[in-house]
Amino acid sequence: MIRVVLDHPQELVNIAHVVRAMKNFALKDLTLVAPVEYDTYRVEGIAHRSGDVLKRVRQVDDLPTALADCVHVVGFTARGRTAKRNVQRPREAAVEVLAMAGRGPAALVFGREDKGLSNDDLDRCHRVVVIPTDDAYPSMNLAHAVTVMLYELALARGAEAGPLKTPRRKAPPAESALVESLVEQVERALAAVGFFKGKQRSLVMRTVREVVHRTPLDQREAKLMRAMAIEAAKKLVPTVR
Repeated sequence: MIRVVLDHPQELVNIAHVVRAMKNFALKDLTLVAPVEYDTYRVEGIAHRSGDVLKRVRQVDDLPTALADCVHVVGFTARGRTAKRNVQRPREAAVEVLAMAGRGPAALVFGREDKGLSNDDLDRCHRVVVIPTDDAYPSMNLAHAVTVMLYELALARGAEAGPLKTPRRKAPPAESALVESLVEQVERALAAVGFFKGKQRSLVMRTVREVVHRTPLDQREAKLMRAMAIEAAKKLVPTVR
């Protein structure tokens, strides 16, 4: 029930990048208010595999039509306004948008690239969001601004708490004997290159152990590093085993 509304977008490439961002964050409702140019084929050429979003794109002639059925409207602006408004930051806005979207359509409204939303447009918004940027260069690219807000919505939904994808091949933890063999081979390789000259060998190896133990290695990682140490020593001292 969250709708992205682009008011009078000027550049087709920006529309395409917005579509791509929506695909990234699993939003499918895009309304275009009187776009200067729009071509589904060209947009999909930039935002690959976005056909499901493009099938739902709605074009309307004016902003009131785009927002007529919305229960919550959030407008975005880069400029400070003298008029009194309900101003929010993206993170605060995201929580409220999600709550209101459970009751009906909630709209995220972005103005045209060169002028943004007018004061009259912002008057239609229940909230006005300002993305914090450097004062010397406050204006963001249209698609970038949309992406920032969609990311905040993902965080508000709890996406950051979800598990990251695990490697396709997950190896078991490295046993102590394998780790000790790795450390032994690293020591041989360091000796082969003369690394211990003027250094206390035991202190150096203690630091090596600390590094190895800091992030527990799995068997595949430990065996790979052990093989690297063995081959390095062989190149320098052919008799090393």
